[in-house]
Amino acid sequence: MKKVDTIWKIFIGYLILISLVLFTTQVNAQSISEEGIVVVEFNAPFSKNKCEYLDDLNIENIDIARVDISKTPELQSKYKIVVVPTLIIFIDGEEKKRFQANIMMQLEATREEVMLSIDELLTKEAY
Repeated sequence: MKKVDTIWKIFIGYLILISLVLFTTQVNAQSISEEGIVVVEFNAPFSKNKCEYLDDLNIENIDIARVDISKTPELQSKYKIVVVPTLIIFIDGEEKKRFQANIMMQLEATREEVMLSIDELLTKEAY
């Protein structure tokens, strides 16, 4: 009887894990279309590189999202992601600025460059 209980616990655990993965992917995809400013990193599991400072972009009213293009190929097509990682800054769902990785799949844009772009976009939007 204990073996059956263990199998059910494992099965339920896997269902919860799969549900969380699917929910996270949907949240990231929906974040792009929200109003306001959203900084999105498009990446894939085969890429060893990622935007290390993405979570440190601490500006009020700016949302951060990470999108795994292997799980959301429709977003890869829609936003024409040809190299990963790619950072895109969206304002009200419209792409305003893009930072792409180099041929070595390394994002050369620094945190300061991204912050400066965000500041410039905020200034433009204010006028």
